[in-house]
Amino acid sequence: MHIKPLLTIVAVCAAFAAQATEFRSADTHNADDYPTVAAVKYMSELLEKKSGGKHKIKVFNKQALGSEKETIDQVKIGALDFTRVNVGPMNAICPLTQVPTMPFLFSSIAHMRKSLDGPVGDEILKSCESAGFIGLAFYDSGARSIYAKKPIKTVADAKGLKIRVQQSDLWVALVSAMGANATPMPYGEVYTGLKTGLIDAAENNIPSFDTAKHVEAVKIYSKTEHSMAPEILVMSKVVYDKLPKAEQDMIRAAAKESVARSGTSRKPSRSPT
Repeated sequence: MHIKPLLTIVAVCAAFAAQATEFRSADTHNADDYPTVAAVKYMSELLEKKSGGKHKIKVFNKQALGSEKETIDQVKIGALDFTRVNVGPMNAICPLTQVPTMPFLFSSIAHMRKSLDGPVGDEILKSCESAGFIGLAFYDSGARSIYAKKPIKTVADAKGLKIRVQQSDLWVALVSAMGANATPMPYGEVYTGLKTGLIDAAENNIPSFDTAKHVEAVKIYSKTEHSMAPEILVMSKVVYDKLPKAEQDMIRAAAKESVARSGTSRKPSRSPT
């Protein structure tokens, strides 16, 4: 019996298994088939294929790992590998991300994609590195609109309303300029806020209005389409820097290829009423 060759094979297999990684990625959306959740799951499939089964990603949605702010903090220190957040909460961390957050900047989703799927988008993503994040891709977040118990047809209709906004100074300024009372609040608290009357309204895309069940609290979705601020997928620079260049390239390539699966124009699990 050839003991030494057998031991060598076992040692090599053990070493490979030890290096294999199941990265963890966070998402706040409740639905397992929500576009951004599906996009990162698809990225995992691509990464697993590119790495010959060595690497994959497990997505923890439904705020299983915390709010967007909490997951951003975890990614920064390397306690979490990836997180998918709206670009708004990154505004104070990577100032260039304020650019695609601006209201009425894009005329359509196609315009947004054309603007960000190239050198401009890459420059904004790269700007996050100095803050401890590897910006991998911008995902489609659709058009954001205001929903409340009454129609919002003009700026005057928003005056005096307590409107939930993302935890971003830019969003506070935007809603305050409408004459409304901007109320920064984590995404996971919006449903309760609407139900209890802590806030009068919120603004988001249709899939979020639907899958987070905000439609149960307020029924009128006014297509103000005031912003097409994208989602952003970031990776911990602490984790990224420990990987060989070839594996870093695999992750970047898989992230870019997953963008096509993130479109919020995909039909949600049920239609809003």
